Amino acid sequence: MENGYFFTGFPGFISNQLIREVLRKNNGQGKVFVLVLPNMLTKAELEKNEIISEYGLGEDQFQLVEGDITQSSLMIGPDVQQKIRPQITHVFHLAAIYDLAVPRDLAYKVNVIGTRNMNEWVRELPSLKRYTYFSTAYVAGKREGKLYESELIQPDSFKNHYEETKYKAEVLVEELKKEVPTTIIRPGIVKGHSKTGETIKFDGPYFIMNFIDRLRFLPFIPKLGTEDAVVNLVPIDYIIEATTYLAFLDKGEGKTYHLTDPTPYRVTDLYEMMMEELLKKKPVGRLPLSAAKLGLSLRSVRRFLGVEKEALDYFTWMGRFDCSLAQSDLKDSGIECPDFKEGLTAMVSFFLNNKKNPLYQIKIN
Repeated sequence: MENGYFFTGFPGFISNQLIREVLRKNNGQGKVFVLVLPNMLTKAELEKNEIISEYGLGEDQFQLVEGDITQSSLMIGPDVQQKIRPQITHVFHLAAIYDLAVPRDLAYKVNVIGTRNMNEWVRELPSLKRYTYFSTAYVAGKREGKLYESELIQPDSFKNHYEETKYKAEVLVEELKKEVPTTIIRPGIVKGHSKTGETIKFDGPYFIMNFIDRLRFLPFIPKLGTEDAVVNLVPIDYIIEATTYLAFLDKGEGKTYHLTDPTPYRVTDLYEMMMEELLKKKPVGRLPLSAAKLGLSLRSVRRFLGVEKEALDYFTWMGRFDCSLAQSDLKDSGIECPDFKEGLTAMVSFFLNNKKNPLYQIKIN
């Protein structure tokens, strides 16, 4: 039988880019099923039509499935269930709340309960070849030192509810490995495309650029962060290409991969590189993180700077992700994580061209 690919998180950026790569790798063959929240159907229809046009698909090759991962049976009607279940060979679960400032109840509902519902649904697929789950490298929480792909250890604490609920969700998927052919993907902090700079929202490293850009009127801007802390940034194209390869790799079954930069930069170096690209000048002096956190405790300051205060926790965190397994299994693919410097000009250019577009800026509470 031909492959049937089921995706959650559509029409989100990572999901729609992953669909394109899966189709490209499989020469446009197979059927695509995407789970879409009812209030996202209009946007999803537009994205669907673009993909159909790009890859010359037949209308019957791409189906929108109305549903919700937070509901039993994903809220998919029984008639639709009966029709699509036998056709699905590969599931990619990406739907989640990716917000450092998310309230715990909402994060738990989507990330944990939603994943539990997905797991239960996946168990009943008669033709399943692989279940690929998108976690995050930051399930490590506040654990520091060298962090391995083979580990899933509950830390003493987490930096935010996003990390906590993604950890709890991954525990559920790890258990499912005993029953279902599963691959877990743990990306670092995802940034825009390394060549085009394209992204759909300015979070993660873009908080640093918001901070720098909105203080450009000052005669000088101080450094932020701890000298030895690193931030692990990975471009979306690496995540997409590596995931597509590993999700269809026989020896990828049952494994967990860190899709992280094997040679990440220190926070202070990233900050300086971004400032030089944005403003053509270097930081002067240093602003203590305690002072920055105090300032960002004020909503007016957070909104002016376009920065969530939770982002500062990553400026002092001393964890290092080991990605030896991913590097080893990707060795024959030719897929490598680009150096951050290679994509910096494109990243900054895209930011400058879109920084005033509210569609890209995160709502800061």
